[in-house]
Amino acid sequence: MAYDMLLLRFGEITLKGKNRMRFEKAALMHIKSLLRPYPAVEILREFGRIYVLLNGEPAREIIEALKQVFGVTSISPVKIAPPRLEEIIAAAKDFVRELPADRTIPFKVNARRVWKPFPYGSQEMNRLIGGPVLQASPQLKVDVHHPEVELRVEIREQGAYIFSEVIPGAGGFPLGTNGKAMLLLSGGIDSPVAGWSAMRRGLEIECVHFHSYPFTSKRAEEKVIELAKVLSRYAGQVKLHLVPFTEIQTSLARTGQDNLIITLMRRSMLRIANRLAEQSGALALVTGDSLGQVASQTLPSMNVIGRATDLPLLRPLVMNDKEDIIQTAKKIGTYDLSILPYEDCCTLFVPKSPSTNPNLRIVEKIEAGLTELAEQVEAAVKGTETLVIRPHEEVKRRSDQEEGAAVPDKWF
Repeated sequence: MAYDMLLLRFGEITLKGKNRMRFEKAALMHIKSLLRPYPAVEILREFGRIYVLLNGEPAREIIEALKQVFGVTSISPVKIAPPRLEEIIAAAKDFVRELPADRTIPFKVNARRVWKPFPYGSQEMNRLIGGPVLQASPQLKVDVHHPEVELRVEIREQGAYIFSEVIPGAGGFPLGTNGKAMLLLSGGIDSPVAGWSAMRRGLEIECVHFHSYPFTSKRAEEKVIELAKVLSRYAGQVKLHLVPFTEIQTSLARTGQDNLIITLMRRSMLRIANRLAEQSGALALVTGDSLGQVASQTLPSMNVIGRATDLPLLRPLVMNDKEDIIQTAKKIGTYDLSILPYEDCCTLFVPKSPSTNPNLRIVEKIEAGLTELAEQVEAAVKGTETLVIRPHEEVKRRSDQEEGAAVPDKWF
């Protein structure tokens, strides 16, 4: 069916109090950014709703894009008829002709007269539309309590809106309405899901990825860029900060503290992410930690690691089972990328027996002996490459590092 318009609804939580206008404007900006590839569409805003006039653009393709807009709870594709009884009945009969004819379908009409000068009331319109529609489509059977198809008709001055589908949206809060945070984005399954979960709660995110080129391959870096591109589908665009971590990782490995290497690395990562957050105005850090999943995600480990930053450390997945995280990754489109076998700088140096109960005093003593660590953190911040990732655009990079870059003889 060739639809004329899409009707987008907001959840009740975004419509309360003085925040309603701010939330709706944020959602509207998000929608506009996602619909840039469809220049013919027109976007109109009304209390609690947004209308997208398609003007010939593909409805199903646009619905898939708009299902990613946070704050939108549902979407309905709509046919528009002139607000005259005979025109509405004719459009309703055409609408149900698209339904299967080989089985009985429970059905009801739900008409609503929004434009009061229209000469027929809502209950009367249910009868006036339902009778001709049932005659035209004998497979339909009236069931007002448990209909499989509910034909909805909203009669407004500018036209009668006819629809039946109510497609679930992303829900949550509109993007950016609860501030900005920095997401530590690895190449694994968890951190992209944590980023999506943070965005769904109204956070704008910037991504931080740590690479140890040439110990980690360019393919690992490209994988993370593709993960950021998937997340950008839900935001219109995201910034990705690529942080050179080789020098810090080399220094930490040379301490000989193999069982604490992950703890030390993650503390340094938080310090760098903290500095980048200060530069961008982000007020929190987001990680993909899930309690007990790996050694660095035991409660003692998370406590010691988290002491490296003064910013709030948000862990959206902390109580989630791995299978739940995997299912969400598949739903949002990151799973197939996450399982590609390209190692990041954390997985590359996982020791045989990592500490699950690190001692903060010992960790701080080791760091105090690394006299160049603070300078290395600052150098990593200054050497960070920032990319702007958009879903439908090629990523622009500064010059790649030379493939023949020297590799240190030893890590320790």
